[in-house]
Amino acid sequence: MIRFTDFLPVAEPELTKVKFNIRAGIGGAEAWDLLLGSDLDEWLNMTRHREAGSTNNNLDRAEYVLSFAQYYPYGPQYFIFGGFFRVEKSIPEVDHGYGYDLEQLDRYSEYIKRLIIKLERPVGRDVYLRWYESLQGSKLNPEIYELASDVKLGTFSGFQNVRLRHHELQRIIANDEPSWKDALSSVKGVYVITDLSDGRLYVGSASGEASGLWQRWAGYAHLRNLTGGNKELVRLRAEKGDAHIIENFQYSILEIFDPKTKAEVILKRESFWKLALDSGKHGMNHN
Repeated sequence: MIRFTDFLPVAEPELTKVKFNIRAGIGGAEAWDLLLGSDLDEWLNMTRHREAGSTNNNLDRAEYVLSFAQYYPYGPQYFIFGGFFRVEKSIPEVDHGYGYDLEQLDRYSEYIKRLIIKLERPVGRDVYLRWYESLQGSKLNPEIYELASDVKLGTFSGFQNVRLRHHELQRIIANDEPSWKDALSSVKGVYVITDLSDGRLYVGSASGEASGLWQRWAGYAHLRNLTGGNKELVRLRAEKGDAHIIENFQYSILEIFDPKTKAEVILKRESFWKLALDSGKHGMNHN
């Protein structure tokens, strides 16, 4: 076993805390999803929050914090490294809000989204923020579990949980990620693309492709394409450029079908979803 404190030593342990982020509030986004996203502020806000009178969510005396996100593809006791930060309290003080400014430090930055630790027990509300110097040997007693050779993408976690930003889709397709390829190649389906800049939707389907959703989405991931040949997306690309698609598009699955399902059945369901989501009048479907 490689001890947490042996692998991640800090110069001032008495001034350093360790934050085990699970999700953003009750029913909120998973910490790993926020860390994986392209918006650093969304991830940092999980550690910036300050509550009055709650010592477990209080960084008052800490000058540094090691931040982790629960890595749910492995299980509740696994956490992936999200960065080492210098902490400064916001002035004037903020309660029940973002009460701290965080400056990411270069130290250990090469381990972000690669280093996974394992705890002896799952994190509860009473232990998700701990002082570094008392962590090793506690009930959590973290150990180094894995240092991946590249940034973790996360294994496929179910069709109902797919919510991919474009850069994630690119990497999954380019790397032929096995769990994703196996899952997406095994089904046909109806999907939705969201332009996060304005909330407009595009509903499409993989109804005739031999490799199902994988084959269809590979067209969107290809940097020489990005549009899958869809007229409105082609127009949007010409108007706003490749960067708009890469920075703002998100891909999710609405409904899946057995690969033997006839194309006309899937196309009928695609039409239903266009009506249900009103993606013609208020979205990007123009047919």
